[in-house]
Amino acid sequence: MALTYLLIFFLIIAFVLWNTIIIVPEREQCVVERLGKFRTVLCSGIHFLVPFFDRVAYTHEAREQVFDIPPQTCITQDNMQVLIDGLVYLKVTDPKLASYGIGDYKNASINLAQTTMRSEVGKLTLSKAFSERDLLNEKIVREVDIASDSWGIKVLRYEIKNIRPSSNVISTLEKQMEAEREKRAEITLAEADKENRIILSEGERTESINISEGEKQKRINDALGRAKEIELVSTASADGVRLVAEAINLPGGDMAVKLQLVEQFINEVGKIMDKSKISVVPAEMANIKGFFEGASKVSSTISSSIPGGIR
Repeated sequence: MALTYLLIFFLIIAFVLWNTIIIVPEREQCVVERLGKFRTVLCSGIHFLVPFFDRVAYTHEAREQVFDIPPQTCITQDNMQVLIDGLVYLKVTDPKLASYGIGDYKNASINLAQTTMRSEVGKLTLSKAFSERDLLNEKIVREVDIASDSWGIKVLRYEIKNIRPSSNVISTLEKQMEAEREKRAEITLAEADKENRIILSEGERTESINISEGEKQKRINDALGRAKEIELVSTASADGVRLVAEAINLPGGDMAVKLQLVEQFINEVGKIMDKSKISVVPAEMANIKGFFEGASKVSSTISSSIPGGIR
């Protein structure tokens, strides 16, 4: 019998100690109530409670928590249906508000993140929703953090995992991408043809310039050659004239010049008479011929006037 009482006593002591001493791990925070009213928040370590008066009403995770945001359908600004899911990272900063400010901060944060995500995606086109993920994440974090400030939690970041358009949208996007690729290919071919034409025209222009420069230089060289030739000929002629003038001034020089001129005259007349089909004589010889012809006519006239003629 005494052993039974002793066992009951130890059980009572153990129950009292169990409800008096509490060890809080480093990763947790405990909210203690006294007679149903908030008393304190217990951090990591060993703590003592008043049996039958104090109790641990709520236990919260002190570490950063991550919650999966279920996929949901969103409508973009250009009326495209997309299925979006994500992850929200948050941390309990005030266990009292997390216990009494909201019934379930986990579900509340998930639902708020979904609502905010639908609202923000509706402000963007589909292409911007893909290209501006970081900006979209920042907006969702800012809006959720403002709304959850009274819940005693801090939203650290939000990450969109997947943006999956519907099958119809994917088909439309594939056609659009194909058209865009064809457009880029045509633009590339046009640019290549343009560059080719530009290069050919520049080559022709350069060729024309080179040819004209060559012609110009050739004409310059010809002109310089002719000028040099004229200069040499004129110099030689001047030297010849000077020598002739000097020779004329010598004794017998004028007679030699006259003899030379007569010789050239005779040679030229001979050449003309050899090549001409008609008789060409100097003016003096033509006068002599006329004289003789006139004399012959006079003698014929006199003979015809005398009877019997001249025997």
